[in-house]
Amino acid sequence: MYKFGTRSMKNLSEAHPDLQKLFHEVIKVYDCTVIEGHRPKDEQDRAYHAGKSKLKFPKSKHNQTPSLAVDVCPYPIDWADSKRFYYFAGIVKGIASQLNIPVRLGADWDGDNSFKDQSFNDLPRFELRG
Repeated sequence: MYKFGTRSMKNLSEAHPDLQKLFHEVIKVYDCTVIEGHRPKDEQDRAYHAGKSKLKFPKSKHNQTPSLAVDVCPYPIDWADSKRFYYFAGIVKGIASQLNIPVRLGADWDGDNSFKDQSFNDLPRFELRG
């Protein structure tokens, strides 16, 4: 069984309890790392200007307290292996469904299970819907 490291635990602790519950279940079956939870203004501004976010502060769900979004990657991280990110997203979506936690994926913003209609891919992004 896998477990989160100190940094992942800190980042996940900043997230909504439903996201914490979800990823504590995910880590039991798939090794992953939580690279971001809450994002304060200066970090949101950097993410926006770097093109990693389409939203200015405080519009991102990362900017809420607790955070309504987390960035989680399959571990070890290989940014060039997008297929692994999609596979991981399917695992997260399946576990979220079992737990009745409504999530939206940065790999499928509109939730139509088509990955070809994306204008902005944010593969590590998982957020609460609603």
